[in-house]
Amino acid sequence: MDNIQIRGLRLYAYHGVNPEEKQEGQPFLLDITCKLPLDVPCCSDNVEDTVSYAKVLKTARAAFLAQSYDLLERAAQVVADAVLQQFPKILEITVCVKKPFAPIQADFAYTAVEITRTREATPCAP
Repeated sequence: MDNIQIRGLRLYAYHGVNPEEKQEGQPFLLDITCKLPLDVPCCSDNVEDTVSYAKVLKTARAAFLAQSYDLLERAAQVVADAVLQQFPKILEITVCVKKPFAPIQADFAYTAVEITRTREATPCAP
């Protein structure tokens, strides 16, 4: 399976359990990998035969910023759901949400949650 990748999407949001995270916000980084067959656009050179990474980025940004969540897990799930819903050609998506300034007293590069979802998987369905 082929991939479309977005790496290091920088977004400022208000996700977190602590009150100051919800009030002051902080930067996040998103890495997104979309799995889909790309054999047709590789030959056709036609954007209509693929999924626009610019449109995936726009969808991911809108989903991530639409609401404040306590958990990175939920924020990642919302992004995965939105992209899969918007782009039927994508068969699987991996979303990694990185939190470089998590309020933890330690020297670290970032904390992160990474999830992988397929079109068939709907873990939050009622």
